[in-house]
Amino acid sequence: MRYTQAHSVTDEQVARTLIAENPWGTLISSTPDGLVASNYPVLVDDEAEGLALVTHVGRPDDRYHGFGEGREILAIFAGPHGYISPSWYAPGATKAPTWNFSSAHCYGVPQILEPEENAKVLTKLVAHFEQHVEHPMWLEQETIDKLASGTCGIRIPITRFICKVKMSADKDRQTQASVLEHLRNPGPYASEALATEMERALASWTPPTKD
Repeated sequence: MRYTQAHSVTDEQVARTLIAENPWGTLISSTPDGLVASNYPVLVDDEAEGLALVTHVGRPDDRYHGFGEGREILAIFAGPHGYISPSWYAPGATKAPTWNFSSAHCYGVPQILEPEENAKVLTKLVAHFEQHVEHPMWLEQETIDKLASGTCGIRIPITRFICKVKMSADKDRQTQASVLEHLRNPGPYASEALATEMERALASWTPPTKD
């Protein structure tokens, strides 16, 4: 991902929050047979000392990716995003369209979990999402045993990450207010989720220092 000082974020907590709120990750591996990509729900491993991810893949995705062979993979997570029209800008602003987004690219070498730990991760994944429904259905041991046999659990200690939050922070206040208004009003690019994310980003944004 291209580095831009105005939008790049080095705070690990920002990356953690982005992943926690947008857990549908894309796992990408470079293998002798070419690139392989899969999508799975991913959780931040809160028990790890540093940033680490846990998930599972359905077999035989583990073989397609070559997990356990010591190769680095890339895990991509994206938050709310959307098109920003220059027609929303204040007078005098550069009339160039853009795309507001937040994204984290995380790199690490997957570790294959033992069957018992894989079962714990499956249980944790289901519990994480079921807790928000009216009548949660927790995994029973019989179901865990059936699911675990067809999956491969992995932990990915993250050795480096690139995080970018581009939410019109480099625009003037009038343009920012107008963009928020258009995102919240009916229209082809309306997005309440993006507006909320943009407000949060602007509240914590500090201008980059000039060398």
